[in-house]
Amino acid sequence: MKIMPLEDIEPRYGFVNYAEIWNGRLAMLGIVVGLSTELLTGQGILGQIGFG
Repeated sequence: MKIMPLEDIEPRYGFVNYAEIWNGRLAMLGIVVGLSTELLTGQGILGQIGFG
């Protein structure tokens, strides 16, 4: 692993590519988990948490 000086490291907050890529990955993971629990329980997401 290459060690970079602090001046060369891009910030990892705000609207930067690094943050947006992780945001997309976590959103896709949430959708997969939500759909999987719907298939396993037969209830929608809102029904599972008591709003349905």
